[in-house]
Amino acid sequence: GSPERRRWLYLYTGQACCQVVEVLLAALILVCSSVSSGSAGGYTGLAALGGMYYYQYGGAYSGFSGADGERAQQLDQRLYLLKQPIARAAMAVGGCLLVFPCVLILVGVLRVPWHFPAWLLIECTLYIMTAVGIVPALYYFLHSLLSVYNSSVCKEREQLYQSKGYQGFWCSLHGAEIAAGLLGCMAAMAYLLSAGLAVRDYRTVREQKQKPLQL
Repeated sequence: GSPERRRWLYLYTGQACCQVVEVLLAALILVCSSVSSGSAGGYTGLAALGGMYYYQYGGAYSGFSGADGERAQQLDQRLYLLKQPIARAAMAVGGCLLVFPCVLILVGVLRVPWHFPAWLLIECTLYIMTAVGIVPALYYFLHSLLSVYNSSVCKEREQLYQSKGYQGFWCSLHGAEIAAGLLGCMAAMAYLLSAGLAVRDYRTVREQKQKPLQL
Protein backbone atom coordinates (compact mmCIF):
# COMPACT_ATOMS: atom_id res chain seq x y z
CA GLY A 1 0.00 0.00 0.00
CA SER A 2 0.90 3.67 0.01
CA PRO A 3 3.30 5.02 2.66
CA GLU A 4 0.42 6.95 4.24
CA ARG A 5 -1.65 3.79 4.58
CA ARG A 6 1.27 1.83 6.01
CA ARG A 7 1.68 4.44 8.72
CA TRP A 8 -1.86 4.06 10.01
CA LEU A 9 -1.65 0.26 9.87
CA TYR A 10 0.52 0.54 12.98
CA LEU A 11 -2.64 1.28 14.99
CA TYR A 12 -3.82 -2.29 14.28
CA THR A 13 -0.72 -3.95 15.72
CA GLY A 14 -0.51 -5.64 19.12
CA GLN A 15 2.00 -3.05 20.30
CA ALA A 16 -0.38 -0.19 19.50
CA CYS A 17 -3.24 -1.97 21.29
CA CYS A 18 -1.11 -2.29 24.43
CA GLN A 19 -0.20 1.37 24.21
CA VAL A 20 -3.86 2.37 23.92
CA VAL A 21 -4.59 0.28 27.03
CA GLU A 22 -1.75 2.06 28.82
CA VAL A 23 -3.27 5.43 27.86
CA LEU A 24 -6.66 4.40 29.25
CA LEU A 25 -5.13 3.08 32.50
CA ALA A 26 -3.17 6.31 32.97
CA ALA A 27 -6.31 8.37 32.38
CA LEU A 28 -8.18 6.34 35.01
CA ILE A 29 -5.29 6.78 37.46
CA LEU A 30 -5.54 10.53 36.92
CA VAL A 31 -9.29 10.45 37.56
CA CYS A 32 -8.96 8.37 40.74
CA SER A 33 -6.16 10.60 42.03
CA SER A 34 -8.21 13.74 41.39
CA VAL A 35 -11.20 12.20 43.20
CA SER A 36 -8.99 11.55 46.22
CA SER A 37 -7.89 15.19 46.36
CA GLY A 38 -10.92 16.90 44.83
CA SER A 39 -12.51 18.24 47.99
CA ALA A 40 -12.08 18.44 51.72
CA GLY A 41 -15.10 16.19 52.11
CA GLY A 42 -17.20 15.67 55.20
CA TYR A 43 -18.73 18.64 56.93
CA THR A 44 -17.13 21.38 54.82
CA GLY A 45 -17.52 19.72 51.43
CA LEU A 46 -21.04 18.33 51.67
CA ALA A 47 -23.05 21.45 50.94
CA ALA A 48 -21.15 22.04 47.69
CA LEU A 49 -22.22 18.65 46.35
CA GLY A 50 -25.81 19.70 45.77
CA GLY A 51 -29.32 19.01 46.97
CA MET A 52 -29.23 15.20 46.91
CA TYR A 53 -26.39 15.01 49.42
CA TYR A 54 -27.76 17.94 51.37
CA TYR A 55 -31.06 16.23 52.11
CA GLN A 56 -29.65 12.70 52.35
CA TYR A 57 -27.38 13.72 55.20
CA GLY A 58 -29.90 15.90 56.98
CA GLY A 59 -29.30 19.48 55.92
CA ALA A 60 -25.55 19.39 55.45
CA TYR A 61 -24.75 17.81 58.81
CA SER A 62 -27.09 19.88 60.86
CA GLY A 63 -26.17 17.72 63.87
CA PHE A 64 -23.04 19.82 64.36
CA SER A 65 -23.31 23.08 66.19
CA GLY A 66 -21.02 25.63 67.74
CA ALA A 67 -17.58 24.36 68.70
CA ASP A 68 -18.20 20.88 67.22
CA GLY A 69 -18.97 22.38 63.82
CA GLU A 70 -15.85 24.51 63.86
CA ARG A 71 -13.74 21.56 64.99
CA ALA A 72 -15.15 19.36 62.22
CA GLN A 73 -14.30 22.02 59.68
CA GLN A 74 -10.75 22.35 61.00
CA LEU A 75 -10.19 18.59 60.95
CA ASP A 76 -11.55 18.32 57.41
CA GLN A 77 -9.20 21.01 56.21
CA ARG A 78 -6.19 19.53 57.98
CA LEU A 79 -6.88 16.08 56.56
CA TYR A 80 -7.29 17.61 53.12
CA LEU A 81 -3.91 19.35 53.42
CA LEU A 82 -2.25 16.12 54.55
CA LYS A 83 -3.57 14.21 51.55
CA GLN A 84 -2.98 16.92 48.98
CA PRO A 85 0.78 16.32 48.35
CA ILE A 86 0.16 12.59 47.92
CA ALA A 87 -2.67 13.14 45.49
CA ARG A 88 -0.67 15.67 43.50
CA ALA A 89 2.26 13.26 43.23
CA ALA A 90 -0.11 10.53 42.05
CA MET A 91 -1.60 12.88 39.46
CA ALA A 92 1.89 13.82 38.25
CA VAL A 93 2.80 10.15 37.83
CA GLY A 94 -0.51 9.51 36.07
CA GLY A 95 0.18 12.43 33.73
CA CYS A 96 3.62 11.06 32.84
CA LEU A 97 2.14 7.61 32.25
CA LEU A 98 -0.45 9.23 29.98
CA VAL A 99 2.07 11.16 27.87
CA PHE A 100 4.60 8.31 27.53
CA PRO A 101 2.47 5.85 25.48
CA CYS A 102 1.00 8.72 23.44
CA VAL A 103 4.51 9.66 22.33
CA LEU A 104 5.30 6.03 21.48
CA ILE A 105 2.10 5.73 19.43
CA LEU A 106 3.21 8.78 17.44
CA VAL A 107 6.66 7.23 16.98
CA GLY A 108 5.06 4.04 15.69
CA VAL A 109 2.77 5.88 13.28
CA LEU A 110 5.80 7.72 11.89
CA ARG A 111 7.42 4.28 11.34
CA VAL A 112 10.54 5.16 13.29
CA PRO A 113 11.00 1.51 14.42
CA TRP A 114 11.09 0.40 10.77
CA HIS A 115 13.78 2.89 9.79
CA PHE A 116 15.73 2.45 13.05
CA PRO A 117 15.11 -1.06 14.45
CA ALA A 118 17.38 -0.35 17.43
CA TRP A 119 14.66 2.03 18.64
CA LEU A 120 12.60 -1.02 19.60
CA LEU A 121 15.31 -2.10 22.03
CA ILE A 122 15.27 1.40 23.52
CA GLU A 123 11.49 1.12 23.84
CA CYS A 124 11.88 -2.25 25.57
CA THR A 125 14.30 -0.71 28.09
CA LEU A 126 11.96 2.20 28.74
CA TYR A 127 9.03 -0.15 29.25
CA ILE A 128 10.92 -2.25 31.77
CA MET A 129 12.17 0.84 33.63
CA THR A 130 8.65 2.24 33.78
CA ALA A 131 7.16 -1.04 35.00
CA VAL A 132 9.82 -1.37 37.70
CA GLY A 133 9.43 2.30 38.68
CA ILE A 134 5.69 1.89 39.20
CA VAL A 135 6.32 -0.56 42.06
CA PRO A 136 8.03 1.90 44.47
CA ALA A 137 5.61 4.61 43.34
CA LEU A 138 2.67 2.43 44.40
CA TYR A 139 4.39 1.64 47.70
CA TYR A 140 4.94 5.35 48.40
CA PHE A 141 1.34 6.18 47.43
CA LEU A 142 -0.30 3.55 49.64
CA HIS A 143 2.18 3.86 52.52
CA SER A 144 1.76 7.65 52.63
CA LEU A 145 -2.03 7.41 52.57
CA LEU A 146 -2.03 4.85 55.36
CA SER A 147 0.23 7.15 57.39
CA VAL A 148 -2.30 9.96 56.95
CA TYR A 149 -5.19 7.73 57.95
CA ASN A 150 -3.27 6.56 61.03
CA SER A 151 -2.59 10.13 62.09
CA SER A 152 -4.18 11.74 65.12
CA VAL A 153 -6.02 14.20 62.85
CA CYS A 154 -7.88 11.44 61.03
CA LYS A 155 -8.60 9.49 64.22
CA GLU A 156 -10.05 12.52 65.97
CA ARG A 157 -12.13 13.35 62.90
CA GLU A 158 -13.47 9.81 62.73
CA GLN A 159 -14.47 9.85 66.40
CA LEU A 160 -16.12 13.26 66.06
CA TYR A 161 -18.31 12.19 63.15
CA GLN A 162 -19.17 8.87 64.78
CA SER A 163 -20.24 10.69 67.95
CA LYS A 164 -22.88 12.47 65.87
CA GLY A 165 -24.03 9.24 64.23
CA TYR A 166 -22.50 9.85 60.80
CA GLN A 167 -20.94 6.94 58.92
CA GLY A 168 -18.46 6.82 56.04
CA PHE A 169 -15.65 8.81 57.66
CA TRP A 170 -13.42 5.89 58.62
CA CYS A 171 -9.66 6.20 58.56
CA SER A 172 -9.06 3.70 55.76
CA LEU A 173 -8.36 3.69 52.05
CA HIS A 174 -11.26 4.88 49.91
CA GLY A 175 -12.53 3.19 46.79
CA ALA A 176 -10.82 5.63 44.42
CA GLU A 177 -7.49 5.17 46.20
CA ILE A 178 -7.74 1.38 46.07
CA ALA A 179 -8.71 1.63 42.40
CA ALA A 180 -5.65 3.80 41.69
CA GLY A 181 -3.42 1.15 43.27
CA LEU A 182 -5.00 -1.65 41.24
CA LEU A 183 -4.78 0.38 38.04
CA GLY A 184 -1.10 1.01 38.74
CA CYS A 185 -0.49 -2.75 39.02
CA MET A 186 -2.33 -3.30 35.74
CA ALA A 187 -0.25 -0.58 34.09
CA ALA A 188 2.97 -2.25 35.23
CA MET A 189 1.85 -5.56 33.71
CA ALA A 190 0.86 -3.79 30.47
CA TYR A 191 4.32 -2.24 30.22
CA LEU A 192 6.00 -5.59 30.74
CA LEU A 193 3.83 -7.04 27.96
CA SER A 194 4.82 -4.13 25.72
CA ALA A 195 8.48 -4.84 26.46
CA GLY A 196 8.03 -8.41 25.26
CA LEU A 197 6.24 -7.22 22.12
CA ALA A 198 9.03 -4.71 21.42
CA VAL A 199 11.61 -7.52 21.43
CA ARG A 200 9.41 -9.60 19.14
CA ASP A 201 8.92 -6.68 16.75
CA TYR A 202 12.66 -6.02 16.71
CA ARG A 203 13.32 -9.56 15.54
CA THR A 204 10.56 -9.31 12.94
CA VAL A 205 11.85 -6.03 11.51
CA ARG A 206 15.40 -7.37 11.34
CA GLU A 207 14.22 -10.44 9.43
CA GLN A 208 12.14 -8.38 7.01
CA LYS A 209 14.92 -5.90 6.29
CA GLN A 210 17.24 -8.79 5.48
CA LYS A 211 14.80 -9.93 2.75
CA PRO A 212 14.04 -6.71 0.84
CA LEU A 213 13.09 -8.50 -2.36
CA GLN A 214 10.22 -10.32 -0.69
CA LEU A 215 8.68 -7.05 0.50
